[in-house]
Amino acid sequence: MTLTEPSEAPEQTGGYNLSNLAYKAVSDMVRGRRLKGGEVIVEAKLAEILGISRTPLREALQRLEGEGLVVKAANRSFMVRNVDLGEYLQSLKVRELLEGEAAALAAGRLSQAKLAMVHREIDELMAATTYHTDAHWRSDDNVHGLYIDGCGNAVMGQMIRSLRVTTRLFEIARLADRVGQDAVEHLEIVVALEAEDPKRARKAAQAHIRSLSRFSLDNIS
Repeated sequence: MTLTEPSEAPEQTGGYNLSNLAYKAVSDMVRGRRLKGGEVIVEAKLAEILGISRTPLREALQRLEGEGLVVKAANRSFMVRNVDLGEYLQSLKVRELLEGEAAALAAGRLSQAKLAMVHREIDELMAATTYHTDAHWRSDDNVHGLYIDGCGNAVMGQMIRSLRVTTRLFEIARLADRVGQDAVEHLEIVVALEAEDPKRARKAAQAHIRSLSRFSLDNIS
């Protein structure tokens, strides 16, 4: 993989938390698949690109290790965690159970203003003429975050977040093909939450996860 130098190096000021800067940068690279599953992270090169020393970068990598995005390789280097099809599908099955329950619990607990904001975001994504990975993942996070944060069960919410790390790390080469379908399914979840209908919300969340499973099996040889 070749990383491209940013147009401007990040400003290094005493008041700026360089570890947080590195955390966000590497997290974005992993989530945007600029760093792919199984890829070893060359710390010296990455630190140079980010314009920071290796100390805050290593602190960020240790934090990402705790979240399950990266793991230690045999030579003690960090590498992006690799998730295979089996783990992906099993994780989706657990998500189906948990997210259906979380969506049902969140129905009637969310502000209509927050729901309207996420609804508008989906509308904008559906109206876009070009595909933007960042916009897709931002909308995805916001939709699922509605019931992760609104279900009233912190343990369940944390379990879902952890499983979402696993499933996002799975490489689907034809991700762009999911954009339209994801938006339709996300919209159904949001509409059900706007209607404060627990049964409909449960059904919509579970249908969405099952759709992800079918898509993976249909598009991965």
